[in-house]
Amino acid sequence: MSTTVAIVIIVVVVLVVLLVAGAWVSMRKRREHQRAEAKGIRDRAAEREFEVGRREARAEETAAKSRAAKAEGEIKAAQAEQLSQQAHVHRSEAADSRTELDKEWERADKVDPDSKPREKQQGAEPGQPSRNP
Repeated sequence: MSTTVAIVIIVVVVLVVLLVAGAWVSMRKRREHQRAEAKGIRDRAAEREFEVGRREARAEETAAKSRAAKAEGEIKAAQAEQLSQQAHVHRSEAADSRTELDKEWERADKVDPDSKPREKQQGAEPGQPSRNP
């Protein structure tokens, strides 16, 4: 083998070794850069963790208040419906009592020989009985 061929082979081998070493160094630097970038991302995420947790807690608190207000509203609506029904019953009982009372006044007017008939009394309004002593 000639020295020229040996020199060419040695030069080619050295170039290949240099290329491999350069690629290896380049990959190492790139990985170190990626690791540093990932660490920076993680650090920023860790800094935001507390704020995000606080926001999540605020959101849950607001949701709980919303559920409580809704429940209170439903209770108030049920109470309002119950009061409305009671008012209806009271109106009905009051109307019945008014009817009975009007009948009593009419009966008293019929029994009283000095009483005038209701239609002829001055100032008598419908639904308002006369109360002649």
